[in-house]
Amino acid sequence: MTATILLVDDHSVVREGYRSVLQKQPGLRVIAEAGDGADAYRLFKSEAPDLVIMDLSMPGIGGVEAVRRIRQWDKAAKILVFTMHDNAGFAVQAIRAGARGYVTKTSPPETLVRAVMDVLAGKIAISPDIDHELALSRISGESSAADVLTPREFEVLRLLLAENTTEEIAETLHVSPKTVANLHSLIKDKLGVGSDIELVRLALRQGILTQLDLGDA
Repeated sequence: MTATILLVDDHSVVREGYRSVLQKQPGLRVIAEAGDGADAYRLFKSEAPDLVIMDLSMPGIGGVEAVRRIRQWDKAAKILVFTMHDNAGFAVQAIRAGARGYVTKTSPPETLVRAVMDVLAGKIAISPDIDHELALSRISGESSAADVLTPREFEVLRLLLAENTTEEIAETLHVSPKTVANLHSLIKDKLGVGSDIELVRLALRQGILTQLDLGDA
């Protein structure tokens, strides 16, 4: 039986590369591709793939928010994150949003293929480098943004750090500007910071802001 896959990445060259890797495997077929989270959500509803392979940093809504929306639509959806982000915080947020696996793009192709098979089989798949980062973050004991924020709050933080205005974030997430303002305030409260400058400093210290080269991951 052939498993169908939806590829989500804003770089067509990247999609072409791992489409080639995946379609060399017996029993795997890429049936649709998306360049952003909104298209991913739309295509998931129309195509009903067996697996979604999801990038994180894309124009508009990010991968974590797209994972959250897809899992809201279908609680049984199988989603594997495939990204350049090797920060444990992003992995925590992706899994919390509903992803069943997390593999970095620096991993060898066989790691991606193995993760695809594991997630299709109902298992959790984490690439070794992220497994190591998660272990280090647990040992450090430091409370991070990923520990205290919900996936929706983390998405708002991502968009704030990318210098989006309240109105732009509201339009992207299909909520009111007042909701965004309330979330902005709640994020600062949860993270124990009193200003946006402190928020940026915290994001830099925890490696979140340096990871947010939006459009390259």
